[in-house]
Amino acid sequence: MFHIFLRNDSDLPSNNFLNLVQFQGKLIIFTLYKNQNKMKKQKPNTYKPDWVPENADDDPTIAGKFAVRVVKGTQDLPAGKAASRSSLSSNEVKRKTLSVDDYVNGVLNFDRNILARTITLIESNNPSHHDTAQEVLKKLLPHSGKSLRIGITGVPGAGKSTLIEALGMYLIQQGHKVAVLTVDPSSTVTKGSILGDKTRMEKLSKEENCFIRPSPSGGTLGGVTRKSRETITICEAAGFDIILIETVGVGQSEVTVRSMVDFFLLVLIAGAGDELQGIKRGVMELCDAIFINKADGDNYKKALIAQSDYNNALHYLQPVTKGWQTKAYIGSAITGAGIKELWDEIKKFEHFTKKSGVFDQRRKEQTIDWVFRMIEDKLRDDFYNDEKVKKEIPSVKSEILYEKITPTQAAEKLLNIYKTKKGS
Repeated sequence: MFHIFLRNDSDLPSNNFLNLVQFQGKLIIFTLYKNQNKMKKQKPNTYKPDWVPENADDDPTIAGKFAVRVVKGTQDLPAGKAASRSSLSSNEVKRKTLSVDDYVNGVLNFDRNILARTITLIESNNPSHHDTAQEVLKKLLPHSGKSLRIGITGVPGAGKSTLIEALGMYLIQQGHKVAVLTVDPSSTVTKGSILGDKTRMEKLSKEENCFIRPSPSGGTLGGVTRKSRETITICEAAGFDIILIETVGVGQSEVTVRSMVDFFLLVLIAGAGDELQGIKRGVMELCDAIFINKADGDNYKKALIAQSDYNNALHYLQPVTKGWQTKAYIGSAITGAGIKELWDEIKKFEHFTKKSGVFDQRRKEQTIDWVFRMIEDKLRDDFYNDEKVKKEIPSVKSEILYEKITPTQAAEKLLNIYKTKKGS
């Protein structure tokens, strides 16, 4: 943790202006002070960054432009160890610890801050947060299940975020409360995510009846995160009646989102040609509608041709929803064309599935699927966190590299170690 003090000669509020930034897993606290006297009091245990000129304080031409000092924080703590509250300095921001009831009441009363903190708690991989998260979910579960869940997927660059903003704005105008859950792919190198989808929804993010939550995929396939189902439950408990889930750009196998939504929309663009052939059998068989975006200007005629081609292709695919015929629609998220027609089709689908019983049956099947997904996640975490397994993995990797054992034998060896521990 680093604490950086900045002096700003411009007019500032009487209280210190604090800005918390997380960079590469370390918390950086920027504090802007109105006068230099306060900064001088912070000199013990501080140092100037390397990029500050040595004569910055004495040279009148640059005085005040490099009034920066870095206070040593908790960067020397062992990895994974958070600072205790007693070790925090008086200059650091102390966040209130919430109880289970605080989380639950905050979500039910639509406190945006607590709603966001609840989702963070649920997404946390910290074992110490698990019990609290489960208690919160248990109390919120009876208040969930009353929304229409819409999954939106498609090829990268198809305009999913722009379409969600256009659809979300239209739904809010119709009196709905909309929660948008966006999933951003995590880097396989740095393990980080940009989480920039919200920046494409500038208008929607300003709406009082909208909540946008970007989350990293964390390496999870399927276009969603491991805790997407739990996040849906929390948003429903907060009173949102429409849940829009934007997945990462998908290919053939990334279709997990189908198992957690009521309506599955595939967003495509015209003129992509053979590049879309690879996902036809993967995603098109699972979607309830296709929306060909960017059907404006010179691209309109191409969109009409693509609509006809996709409608012809859909006749040869067995629909995922019994009795429902998937169709392709065209429109433009920029101009708003086709948004009303798309929503009419979604409402028509909702009415059809509820009347036929498919809606409730699918929800029950999704709950069962949720259970077994959690079992798989728990077993995977338990396996990789097993001390004997972790101790043996380096030697197994070495044996594989020197071709002393085959990958199959290596897997069996590690599994036998895990099974032996469980059986003892």
